[in-house]
Order: sequence, then structure tokens, then C-alpha cells
Amino acid sequence: MLLNFDRLGWWKYILLAITLLTAAFLLLPIVFIAALSFGSSQWLIFPPPSWTFQWYSELFADPRWLESAWTSFKIAVIVTILSVLLGLVTSFGLVRGSFLFRDALKALFLTPMILPVVVLAVALYAFFLRIGLGGTLVGFVISHLVLALPFSILSISSALEGFDKSIEDAAVLCGASPLEAKIRVTLPAISHGLFSAAVFSFLTSWDEVVVAIFMSSPTLQTLPVKVWATLRQDLTPVVAAASTLLILLTIILMALVAVVRKVLKQ
Repeated sequence: MLLNFDRLGWWKYILLAITLLTAAFLLLPIVFIAALSFGSSQWLIFPPPSWTFQWYSELFADPRWLESAWTSFKIAVIVTILSVLLGLVTSFGLVRGSFLFRDALKALFLTPMILPVVVLAVALYAFFLRIGLGGTLVGFVISHLVLALPFSILSISSALEGFDKSIEDAAVLCGASPLEAKIRVTLPAISHGLFSAAVFSFLTSWDEVVVAIFMSSPTLQTLPVKVWATLRQDLTPVVAAASTLLILLTIILMALVAVVRKVLKQ
């Protein structure tokens, strides 16, 4: 190889230092918020004077926090299912279809990833208010689905492009119907893409706050919106505890994606 880390001489120590500084810059805020969630002070003070599980107890004892978490989970599950199903159908059309403006249509599906989230949030808010979906579960699902679908399309399309279609054609020649070949041959082969699409769709909905703020109502709030509203009203460490749980779930799911993708590709 032209570039070998062991042959870089003293440059490898510079690269290692840059990598460690970058990792510290990204991870230290997470470490700080996790530490604050175990602090004994009733305010967000670092370093904490002592350690306690009090704020986690208050978090799980408050029905408002639990209701917000359940709302987030419910919306994220619905969005995940719809995103994977729609992403699968769309990916088949974009990867295997041959029609005019296919590339333009693919770019259109990926627009929510490029467009500033606040611009999209304002547009969805104005539109849903006009049709009566503002502050409703359906409005939440549709708005989060708009954000999650591009990730689903990217993951499934990438897996589908790496699949040898001749294997599916061979199944058809052996007597399977085109639909049966896709279900029994193609879908298992691209299962890593489907799994990635599901996880990224779930996390997109679970962690979303900007669109959720516009779509929320006094009776319907997701967990990130509850964190944001509480942070503006009271700097209680319960917010740090809720934030830590959000981060922990995200880390667990991302690690699960890496492990499953590695296992499925073997």
C-alpha cells in the first residue's frame, strides 16, 4: 500500500494526536451531560459536589416524562415501519427502473437531508395547520417520515445495488414467481440494508426536535420536546438524566447496526 500507518514515521503521532483531540471534542459534551445527571446538586453544576441516582428516580416517577417517552417511542416505531416499506418500494424503482428523470427523482427524495430542518419545519407546520393535522399523531408521523425516508432509501438502495440480480433471475428460472424470488432471495440478501434503514429511521424520529417543536401541542409532546421545554423553564438535572438516556439509546442502536451489518455480510 502507498500509505501505511506504520511507515509514516513521526507523522503518525501527529495524526494520532489530531484523532484523539477530535474524539475528545465530540465526546466530552456527552461525558459532561452524563456526569451532571448523577450530580447531587439541584442545578446543573460541574463538577458535581457528590453523586446520586435521585434525578433518574424523579424522571421515572414523573408521568409527564414517561408519557413523552412513550409518545416518542410510538411515533418512532410507526415511522420506522412506514419508512422501511416505502423505502423498499422506492429503492426497487430507483435502482432497477429505467425511466425519464430517474436521477432527478432520486435527488428529490434526498432533498430533506439537504434542506435546512427549520425551513422544512416551518413549511410542514404551515401546511398541517391548514389541513388540520397540526399537533396530531398523524401529523407527527408524516413529518418525521419525510425526514426518515431519505435515510431508508439510501441504505436500501446501496444494498440493492450491491446485490447480483442474476441470482434472483436464476430463482425465477427455477420456477419461482418474480414476487416470490424477491421475497425469498432478494430480501434476505439485502437484510443488512433493511436493518440499517430501520435503525436510522427510528433514530431520526426518536431524536428529532426542530420539527417536533413545531408539530407539538400541550397534550402531545415527544421526549426531545419535553427536554427542550423543561430546559427553558428549569435547569433541573432531570433534563440531564433524560438527555443521557436519549444518548445511551442512540449509542446502543448505532453499535447494534455495526455488529449486525458485520455479521450479515460474513
